[in-house]
Amino acid sequence: MVAALLAGAAQAGPLFAPQPAPAHSYDGGWEHFVGGGVAVFDCNGDRLPELFVAGGSNPAQLLVNRSPVGGALRFDASTPAPLAVTGVTGAYPLDIDSDGHLDLVILRAGENLVMRGGADCSFRRWNPRGFNGGDRWTTAFSATWESGRARPTLAFGNYVNRDDPDGPFGTCDDNQLFRPKAGRYRETPLHPGFCALSMLFIDWRRSGRADLRISNDRHYYVRGGEEQLWAMEPNPRLYTAEEGWRSYALWGMGIASRDLTFDGRPEVFLTSMGDQRLQFFTGDDAPTWEDAPYALGTTAHRPYTGGDGRPSTGWHAAFGDVQNDGLDDIFVAKGNVQQMPDAAMDDPNNLLVQQPDGRFVEMGDVAGLASLHRARGAALADLNRDGLLDAVVVNRRGPLEIFRNVTADAGLWLTVALHQPAPNVNAVGAFIELDLGDRIVTREITVGGGHAGGTAGPEYFGLGAVDRARLRVIWPDGAVSDWATVRAGQHLDVIRTGEALDIRTY
Repeated sequence: MVAALLAGAAQAGPLFAPQPAPAHSYDGGWEHFVGGGVAVFDCNGDRLPELFVAGGSNPAQLLVNRSPVGGALRFDASTPAPLAVTGVTGAYPLDIDSDGHLDLVILRAGENLVMRGGADCSFRRWNPRGFNGGDRWTTAFSATWESGRARPTLAFGNYVNRDDPDGPFGTCDDNQLFRPKAGRYRETPLHPGFCALSMLFIDWRRSGRADLRISNDRHYYVRGGEEQLWAMEPNPRLYTAEEGWRSYALWGMGIASRDLTFDGRPEVFLTSMGDQRLQFFTGDDAPTWEDAPYALGTTAHRPYTGGDGRPSTGWHAAFGDVQNDGLDDIFVAKGNVQQMPDAAMDDPNNLLVQQPDGRFVEMGDVAGLASLHRARGAALADLNRDGLLDAVVVNRRGPLEIFRNVTADAGLWLTVALHQPAPNVNAVGAFIELDLGDRIVTREITVGGGHAGGTAGPEYFGLGAVDRARLRVIWPDGAVSDWATVRAGQHLDVIRTGEALDIRTY
């Protein structure tokens, strides 16, 4: 089931160095036991990503990236008034109106907000026609561009219904789908809801239609619930066992997706209380994923340092090649919900480093990422444009942590940012294919997943020792570009020009 994966040059192992971070903590009562996400995106056009960090009962903050290219990481707290709101559980960046400026969808315990982005990190509150931010406890989000639509479809995942007098157990709220039609958004409830903590649109069939996968928290749905996959038909519906969907019930916190087997189809990593689950896609035209075997090393079910042997609690998950050896690794932010006695309190973050035979080995401690704060949201992103993925971790009632990747003798790399005419200027739903000679690496452009936060920006590829590759794009409407040869060690803008690609470095 798991293909043997060939690495490039041998690596000594990843290493991260803590960097100074502005004062920030995700805090609050039980409505902020979950959430605590970070949005990573460039809002001033300098190609260095900013951080928008949820604060819970504290104001959210926009941290502007002042890092020198290739140097130490430095961020300034520079939050415009519209963004300095409380009650924020998370946020996701995307360009809703296709004007070239990334907007920000802000999730809250309260009214969800859409902030319209402008030049130089300016934002103003914006209610697209038909959109209603409501007054719910929102903890998950994803977006996709459905065929022929001028604006994205927006999915909001809601947690416990705070207005139900019989709550909290067994009182999960419905989720919400906002689809654009005739110049305005139309709301559709997604029922049943099972206390969503992560959701992600993925085109698992490579059909041009993304379906909505939702990870749900068993702690509150208690019984009768499960993970969900919604078929995005004119009337959305849940996939069934007869179609190949396998029922999973877990304390779901986060979703990450990546093609690990080079077949062009998405594997998924699901965080939970106790076992984390890597699932391999095995369904061909059926929505079937199978749990990875325990021997693969991805369950990460107990702390590996800190002395606490109780089960771990995983939150944000992210794939990324942290040492550029051509093999994707997995980062998991960990931390107790609050004071849950059956779960570990000293619960270090995981860095599961993939080996050439497909196994994963824990290196969080030796890499410098084994913080014992109660982590929630996180991100892997190249914050200083040096070709190495750095890390950001948001902690509940603990300091924001920023880690610079200082791995020695790392392999080669490439970043790719897609551009096409409006609508959907950032080509959400496209697939990038990178032919490395012995395998084709596939990357789907998505919005959502993780836990309460996401990244908008160029796609990052570790290449090992491969210094040249062939690149093509399957655009969201299904058009397939010609192949183009690209060199390692470059940041690329890839612009749609018919079947050809206009490729520029920056």
